[in-house]
Amino acid sequence: MAVPAQLHSINFSFILLLLSLFDTSLSQPQTPSPAPALPPPFDSCNGIFLSYNYTGGHAIPPTDPTNQAYRFESTLTVLNNGRHELKSWRAFVGFQHQELLVSASNAVLADGSSFPAEVGNGTVLAGFPISDLKSAVETAGDRTQMEVRVGLVGTQLGVGAPDVPMPLNISLVNDGYSCLNATNQGNNVMHVCCIQDDINSDPNNGVNDEFLSRQEGDLVIMYDVIRAYSDNYWAQVSISIHNPLGRLDKWQLSFDWMREEFIYAMRGAYPYVVDTTDCIFGRQGQHYKEMDFSQVLNCERRPTIVDLPPTRANDSILGRIPFCCRNGTILPPLMDPSKSISSFNMQVYKMPPDLNRTELVPPQNWKIKGTMNPEYECGSPIRVTPSQFPDPSGLPSATASIASWQVVCNITQSKQAVPRCCVSYSAFFNDSAIPCNTCACGCNSNPSQTCSATEPALLLRPDALLIPFENRTAEALSWADIKRQSVPNPLPCGDNCGVSINWHLLSDHKDGWTARITLFNWGDSSFDDWFAAVQLDKAVPGFEEVYTFNGSKLLGSNNTLFMQGRPGLNYLLAETDGAKPKKDPRVPGTQQSVISFKKKSTPGIEVAAGDGFPTKVLFNGEECALPTRLPSKAPMVSGRSSVFGFLTLALLLLMQ
Repeated sequence: MAVPAQLHSINFSFILLLLSLFDTSLSQPQTPSPAPALPPPFDSCNGIFLSYNYTGGHAIPPTDPTNQAYRFESTLTVLNNGRHELKSWRAFVGFQHQELLVSASNAVLADGSSFPAEVGNGTVLAGFPISDLKSAVETAGDRTQMEVRVGLVGTQLGVGAPDVPMPLNISLVNDGYSCLNATNQGNNVMHVCCIQDDINSDPNNGVNDEFLSRQEGDLVIMYDVIRAYSDNYWAQVSISIHNPLGRLDKWQLSFDWMREEFIYAMRGAYPYVVDTTDCIFGRQGQHYKEMDFSQVLNCERRPTIVDLPPTRANDSILGRIPFCCRNGTILPPLMDPSKSISSFNMQVYKMPPDLNRTELVPPQNWKIKGTMNPEYECGSPIRVTPSQFPDPSGLPSATASIASWQVVCNITQSKQAVPRCCVSYSAFFNDSAIPCNTCACGCNSNPSQTCSATEPALLLRPDALLIPFENRTAEALSWADIKRQSVPNPLPCGDNCGVSINWHLLSDHKDGWTARITLFNWGDSSFDDWFAAVQLDKAVPGFEEVYTFNGSKLLGSNNTLFMQGRPGLNYLLAETDGAKPKKDPRVPGTQQSVISFKKKSTPGIEVAAGDGFPTKVLFNGEECALPTRLPSKAPMVSGRSSVFGFLTLALLLLMQ
């Protein structure tokens, strides 16, 4: 059908009008659209604003009506609304529903744990790879530099729709900030504002605008980049103990590479496993096509590093690094400052897009452990001022590292930790020794019917403490018969400890008193440079002398004695065969000394009533399990029997 001419002219005029309007809009200066209004809590916080937003979840297999598992997804937001930059941010999330955190974007667990991790009692998250949040003042309000959003994915138990598995609270844990009470917004959002304690001071202490101050801790790991190239760098790793009761034996150090790095070479230490599988079949092998991976040491995402033996200290390829090659032993500085540090170097190859000599990313999730030592919990690496090292040529100058990170570790005692040493008690006024607790160092989760994991240990004649537990049954039954004690069926299980310590109250008189400490090594390995620490809450001010060991009051403490072997006697031998191996029981390695105390400095002390017994005992930094009861002043079988038992124990020890 033909279109009227009038419509043609109208349409043409309308198009010209639209074009003119479009042209006019282009010629006008454009202004950005106003930003959406901020929520009141967000807008009113002049500090660090944290929010936790639960975004969803659903039930996951298996079906369990009593304790169903659910996937949860949430977002933790940290925004710097303050005046100063927030360095190395760390935020606490008070999980409370048996959560298992599977992943977290833009963050790692501050205690060094790897994912998945149990966080049902709450956890601290630390920023990675971006750990610092700049302020609005220095970025003109650029939220991309002021804010981080952490996507959390995990599993929680028991909280299904319509209920929401919210944390108990959230807070910033950086020093220099105080948080108000967290506030809920609806049923799926929680927020809190954390204010700088002194708003006029820089929480970074003004030491350096770029780096944080170095922190103190029981153990400190330094990660110093000493040479850098476009595709690889050399790092020096130093481990130093600062706690007077800290120690490591046969240390094992592990961490996570976050950018697909791998270890090409090392000096002063070695991977526990030499493995290049992940490189050959991974992106590393595709990128470094010409590299001979038979020369590479380790491609694991989480390698474990061990120290070298002293025989490799002067090895031209693996050794010649200061403070290396001591079989993994690091002593407390109180014993020998020169042996309180261990060090090694490693060559690290990088992957795209980090092929630039300035792109340096330290590993995360550090863990370190020893054989019979305290447990250490390590924080995240923080960037600190470059370390300085003495000039290797002997010139009176120092060489600075290219970049330095510090990892601070502190001694911790987890609820699940099982002791590896135990203590027994005995006294001159009681002819029975109280042995180590049943299962003091753990028992099989399903012990056989041949022993009981719950019955208390049977009392012993003191000289029976020298006999391995598996050979004590006849002695224990005989002594129970003499003492007219009932015997449970089945008998109690053993203590299962590699080291035991007997504390014997030797005498108590008007002016002073004495005790005897005996160390037993039931293991297959000897302990060189051993030490023991004994905490006596009221007795230490009266300490006089340790006669066979080197002993003194622990510096900075008024209730702890520190003891170590004298030169030439600073080893606790391993358990050995008896004189007639087919007939005699094995014999533990032992060390023994008498300790004397004066009462003048401790008026009112009641030695026999409990003040003469330790409230804490440590061996090589490991806290030992104490008996749950003390010797009583019950009537003894006979004075002759008591004296015979204690003299037998002392003589047998002297004969070794």
